[in-house]
Amino acid sequence: MNRKAKKWLASAALAGALLFTAAPSAEARDGGRRAGINQRQANQRHRIQQGVRSGELTQVETRRLVREQAHIRTLERRARADGEVTIRERARLQHELNQASRHIYRQKHDGQDRN
Repeated sequence: MNRKAKKWLASAALAGALLFTAAPSAEARDGGRRAGINQRQANQRHRIQQGVRSGELTQVETRRLVREQAHIRTLERRARADGEVTIRERARLQHELNQASRHIYRQKHDGQDRN
């Protein structure tokens, strides 16, 4: 295995590890409202992983998308910090998730690949 392939493999492993961290499990406490946000986050993690596996995402693109997902998780944690996610906070999270979804789509369909 050449050096470039090893570097890419290490990056993909790191991205996979980052994608599987911090999956909140307290959805029942807020009447299931958080389930929609968490499900969208899970779907986006899956889309990124699929892009890495298929080669549609480069190492740089993957890193950027993973960082964006981590930022959204941070926003969600901050919104939940006081025990209640307000309508405004939920709207901001949805907006960020919408943007992230567009970014994933664009990066997967931009014609670049990891080769």
